[in-house]
Amino acid sequence: MTMLEAKSMTAAEDVIPITSLDDTPQAGCHNSTEHYQAALAAGKSETLEQYAKDYPQGPHDQPQSMCPAFGSLRVGLRMRRTATVLSGSACCVYGLTFTSHFYGAKRTVGYVPFDSETLVTGKLFEDIRDATHDLADPDKYDAIVVINLCVPTASGVPLDLLPNAINGVRVIGIDVPGFGVPTHAEAKDILAAAMLRYARGEIEQGPVARPASASDEKAMPRVALLGEIFPVDAITINSLLQPLGASAGPVVPTREWRELYAALDCDLVAALHPHYTASQREFSKAGRPTIGSAPVGVEGTVRWLQQVAEQLNLDREALAAHCDKLRASISAVIAENPIDARITLSGYEGSELLVARLLIECGADVPYVGTACASTPWSAEDKAWLEARGTKVQFRASLENDVAAIDYFKPDLAIGTTPVVQHAKENHIPGLYFTNLISARPLMGPAGAGSLAGIVNGAIENKHRFEAMEAFFSDTGKGDSAGIWTPDTALSAGLLSRETL
Repeated sequence: MTMLEAKSMTAAEDVIPITSLDDTPQAGCHNSTEHYQAALAAGKSETLEQYAKDYPQGPHDQPQSMCPAFGSLRVGLRMRRTATVLSGSACCVYGLTFTSHFYGAKRTVGYVPFDSETLVTGKLFEDIRDATHDLADPDKYDAIVVINLCVPTASGVPLDLLPNAINGVRVIGIDVPGFGVPTHAEAKDILAAAMLRYARGEIEQGPVARPASASDEKAMPRVALLGEIFPVDAITINSLLQPLGASAGPVVPTREWRELYAALDCDLVAALHPHYTASQREFSKAGRPTIGSAPVGVEGTVRWLQQVAEQLNLDREALAAHCDKLRASISAVIAENPIDARITLSGYEGSELLVARLLIECGADVPYVGTACASTPWSAEDKAWLEARGTKVQFRASLENDVAAIDYFKPDLAIGTTPVVQHAKENHIPGLYFTNLISARPLMGPAGAGSLAGIVNGAIENKHRFEAMEAFFSDTGKGDSAGIWTPDTALSAGLLSRETL
């Protein structure tokens, strides 16, 4: 055992900094104390107080990634027959639309521009209302989503005064300011919950349209899946449930409005991504219980199915036989795809703890997991499982936390956000971008057990390339070799004399 391995996690916690923004100068739309105070004064206190409860802040309380409104925008753009309108500064709208199309959106994003006069006089709200009326074509849309960004929220633009529906088209207005919503993952929850709340109200008023995918009779209990997951995972989970006499319901956020009704009609909610706090509250109001974690690896899959069986009162003998088969099949896949490496992992999608569990079951040493999301009751089981295996779990992790973990643990591979991966590669450590390369692949059941080994082991095997590049380039790009002329570099190059300085 090396000295590094011998260090206790208590020592690691002392070394890995837990940053706070309390003493950091507030700057930019994400960190604007002025915006927050203005929003409170403008009548948004109830909204911001609810966000503070749903998405509790921690050592890291502000976004260090993309604008959080991207999460709500993404949910709306992925739904059929749904129009999305942004209200915010032009620079923000440009960035959000660019990012949405970068991630494959093929739909127009609406925008209501404003200036100081329309913002102060209230004309902006009238413009939003007029734009909503213009869009409300029931032949094209089931719903219109209007999203306030930072400035309209801070100015108190009252989207709650928009009509509930226009020409039969539902209208949903939400505030998603960077100064009140910590991550874009949690912004997905804001819109998903608003839609669930609207759909629940429709159900309470009378019969609603049946989803196209629904059968005539509810033959077996269904489990709604909460959290954006890789499409194959929904199919895998359904195959895990079928032998027990249950099935997988819709994935929330849904792809069409009618699926919201089917989700609310399910018997159990599986919070696969634990940060969907507001959505879970809507399910709770509909009388639907929730379980946490997900069927990842051997232990995670068996434990998750046991929770499902307990909640739905499924046949225990069938459960035992099914779990025995799964233990054997998943163990065989893991044995064929081992990972023998130290890995630090971080991200802002909300599935970081699940990926860490799977990596550990595949044989990896994972001393640190950082997630930008907050701790919730549905992440408690995964946290306890990881900590029991020596993993430091950091909720509301900052970039500084993640970078410090790399420097401290010296992993064979760093999985994380773009700047985390950049830091790792600068230190000739292989790195993988969590969002595009890890979360965009199956994780559940036998399929998930074999999905990570190839890309992880492939990246680790490339370490010699980073070492070769480091040796070749040395300190090029740093200090006097950074390409930035300073008085010292100009003097050393003979371009200046001390007399001319």
